[in-house]
Amino acid sequence: MKKLQSLLKGVDIINRRGSTGINISGIAYDSRKVQPGSLFVAIAGFHTDGHRFISEAVKRGASAVVYSTPLPSLVSASSAQGFPAVNVPSADTQHKDRMPAADKSRAYIQVKDSRKALSRMASNFYGNPSKKLKVIGVTGTDGKSTTVWLIHQLLEKLDKKSGLISTVNFKTGNRLKKNSMRQSTPESLEIQSMLAEMVANSLEFAVVESTSHGLSECTARLYDVAYDAGVLTNVTHEHLEFHGTVEQYRYDKANLFRKSSLFNVVNADDSNYRYFKNVSSVPVYAYSIKRENTEIYACAIKTYLHYSEFTIHYGNERADVSLKIPGQFNVSNLLAAVLTVLKILRLMLADIASLIPELKGVAGRMEEVSKGQPFKVIVDYAHTPESFKLVLPELKKNTTGKLIAVFGSAGERDTEKRPLQGQIAAEYCDVIILADEDPRDEDREAILRDIAGGITEKFNFHNLYFIPDREEAIEKAFRIAGEGDTVALLGKGHEGSIIYDGYSIKWDEKVKAEEILKKTGLAGSE
Repeated sequence: MKKLQSLLKGVDIINRRGSTGINISGIAYDSRKVQPGSLFVAIAGFHTDGHRFISEAVKRGASAVVYSTPLPSLVSASSAQGFPAVNVPSADTQHKDRMPAADKSRAYIQVKDSRKALSRMASNFYGNPSKKLKVIGVTGTDGKSTTVWLIHQLLEKLDKKSGLISTVNFKTGNRLKKNSMRQSTPESLEIQSMLAEMVANSLEFAVVESTSHGLSECTARLYDVAYDAGVLTNVTHEHLEFHGTVEQYRYDKANLFRKSSLFNVVNADDSNYRYFKNVSSVPVYAYSIKRENTEIYACAIKTYLHYSEFTIHYGNERADVSLKIPGQFNVSNLLAAVLTVLKILRLMLADIASLIPELKGVAGRMEEVSKGQPFKVIVDYAHTPESFKLVLPELKKNTTGKLIAVFGSAGERDTEKRPLQGQIAAEYCDVIILADEDPRDEDREAILRDIAGGITEKFNFHNLYFIPDREEAIEKAFRIAGEGDTVALLGKGHEGSIIYDGYSIKWDEKVKAEEILKKTGLAGSE
């Protein structure tokens, strides 16, 4: 229970009615979750506007309402409190029939930006938990979840109590939980709640996957997270449907480096390296798998389907190590994790090197499905052009027969990347089967045609298939695969559903692949 006035500390208020001395038992931005005594925050979402549900929140017992869009039924302001009246144009009747009449039993607070207000009030409500933890943020187009997971594992193996928030998992106490929210970065209320749980469970570190959406001031999901360190994996073509331009996408990601208080870690192999280094006001440390003039680098890299071997150089130290996660890109992710842990704990490479062979990969990332079939099946989350460039060459190199790829592209997301996905797949694959990823309310077949726009003419009805139903697509891939072939199931990875227009179906790519192998009689003795 907190006083409303304490929650409003640091919030940019335009106008208010009612007492701010009332008690608040909880915060909600979904009117269906409002309980008596709650503070309801009306935020404009991407599909609906929370201002439409203020009446419902009041009926459910909200003691206070925070909003940003002027409400016609609440235009009169209390001049005694020093706040100007809200000028509502006569044509603005968007919310008129849905707003409750002003009353003295609850408070109405108009703010400049209700998303930023939600973030600040959530942090205040939970006692500013990020300031009581050492928070490490990881951003980038690809490799975020893996890097978060590697940092978390290293910290715990060094006897540090660590929590994590990622696309794949949450850990706020002693138990790892699957992220079933289909949001890499939840809303600020959930973020602050999870950080508070970490504090309550006496954790010392929080490793937070920090997406461009979450770092953007448009969503303010991570606006009030106090970061100690930031990590960049890379910046490539993604999420332009939200950010508009690659420049804005990069700018939003760089908010992590602007926020960090101790240091930042950057990939020197990424073309945006200097941009991120320049926006940081704290020391920036670099890692590389190509350059030796960085704080840490790897050389003599040998990658196989199930593991990698390489040499790490850090200052005057070197260590020959083995990582049970395949791919050069995962060597890069490991360097980011190792460098971050070395710096935040002030350790030597020798303190960490022996732990590297013990590290495990993330579910749905280069994960093999092995049920005794005569060909390899790999499940991976790759869904961007850059991730295709990283994953497909590794699979091609380790395939003696055909490389068969099953993938699609998300609806209502960056459309420019679709032909690029097709172009890169055509360079490395022998057979391409285009299928649903998350069509949402787009025409599923039109999405596949967009991808096919980048596929070269060497692909025709003999080796290019349009099979929207993902289960049928996977079955087709398995039926045409032979000994020595690799079937790459890309784009879904760890996710637990496929989203269509107004509904979703449960989905577990690895489990579904196992079921289809059994159904087709291709499964043998493991």
